[in-house]
Amino acid sequence: MTPTNIIAWIVVGAIAGILADATIKRIQLGLLGKIVVGILGGFLGGWLFGLLGISILPGLIGQIIAAFVGAVILLLILRAIRRG
Repeated sequence: MTPTNIIAWIVVGAIAGILADATIKRIQLGLLGKIVVGILGGFLGGWLFGLLGISILPGLIGQIIAAFVGAVILLLILRAIRRG
C-alpha cells in the first residue's frame, strides 16, 4: 500500500461520502464522517457488485459509483438504527 493509494482512497471516499450525504438527508455527519462512510461504502459497494456479478465502469468513476452505492446503503442502515 503506497501513500498514493491511501490518498486515492481518501479522495474517492470523500467524493462518495459527500454525494451520499447529499442524497440521504437528515444524517448529520462531519467531513471526516463522510469520508469514513465513503471509504467503508467503497468496500461494501465493491463487494456487492462483485457478489452480484455486476460490472461497472473501470477506473476512478467506477470506484466512485461503487463507493457511492455502498455509502448510501450504509447511511440508510444508520438512519434505520437511529430511528429504532
